Amino acid sequence: MIPVVPGTPRKRPTIRDVAREAGVSYATVSRVLNGRDWVSPAAVRSVREAIARTGYTANPHARSLATGRSGSIAFLLTEPQHLLFEDPNFSVLLRGAAQALSDRSLTLILMIASTPAERSRAVAYLSGGHVDGVLLVSPHSGDPLLAQLVDAGVPIVACGRVLGYEQTISSVAADDRSGARSAVEHLIAAGCTRIATITGPPDMAGGVDRLQGYQDALTAHGLPLDPSRVEHGDWSRESGAAAMQTLLTRAPALDAVFAASDAMAAGALRVLRAAGRDVPGDVRVVGFDDSGLAATTEPPLTTVRHPLDRVADEMVRLLTDVIAGRTPLSITVPTSLVVRASSPAP
Repeated sequence: MIPVVPGTPRKRPTIRDVAREAGVSYATVSRVLNGRDWVSPAAVRSVREAIARTGYTANPHARSLATGRSGSIAFLLTEPQHLLFEDPNFSVLLRGAAQALSDRSLTLILMIASTPAERSRAVAYLSGGHVDGVLLVSPHSGDPLLAQLVDAGVPIVACGRVLGYEQTISSVAADDRSGARSAVEHLIAAGCTRIATITGPPDMAGGVDRLQGYQDALTAHGLPLDPSRVEHGDWSRESGAAAMQTLLTRAPALDAVFAASDAMAAGALRVLRAAGRDVPGDVRVVGFDDSGLAATTEPPLTTVRHPLDRVADEMVRLLTDVIAGRTPLSITVPTSLVVRASSPAP
């Protein structure tokens, strides 16, 4: 502990005090505080314990002057604000990113950019050096915001591949194609042959890849790719309900539905129930995400687990690499099928 002389004000602990207390070098403490690699777990533990004992807190202003960095990271959601609270996936990502950034003594700044005015303000702010990097959530291909951020040289890591920017924007994504294929193969194993799908938006990698996984499974098992059994949604419950209504009109003999999100699957369940179709007796339903919603639907939803907690942690880790000047790359994390009552095991 740092000695305190009675009657004198306590001196603010420094990194050198932490290093002395932990029995490590100044450089090691610095690497731990900045989330750098090449620090052993034992050293990280010693430094964190020393920080707790000394009461050390980073001086953000001094750090900014010394490093030229703000110590802040933007969590940029390119969807309407209400979806941050209605779509459980966004809240899971936000919570995971906040924790991962806090572990690295970085501050999260939440930004919404769904309208032209919000996008303009976001580009001006992010290009002005107020943040060190951007965690980009729900990017749509063709959005001019993407080109503006890339041109500004802002370090970016996206949740999901960014179509058209795969070589320039780092990303962390679930294995959407494989996950979707496993969902449809589960339905085929249960004896379903007239399987419909409610896809995600075609301008997002998740929408494209989950549709491709659906098609992969049907083709592998010799089942036809019937366009009348494919309807697009926008991830929301309302779009899932509208798509399900269209599918029942266009392909009334369907015996299963793979929805590319749990929210769309929940909307589909509501329409099937209103139409007098028993789930899973008449129609089996499988979603994607394993969000908190999946276990609360009636019946509980069989779904593909999208490991968003791990995605958020990997996004933050990768962004610190990009900020440090490392080559942009993409990471894919595995998915798994979670079986519940909407489509029980065969």
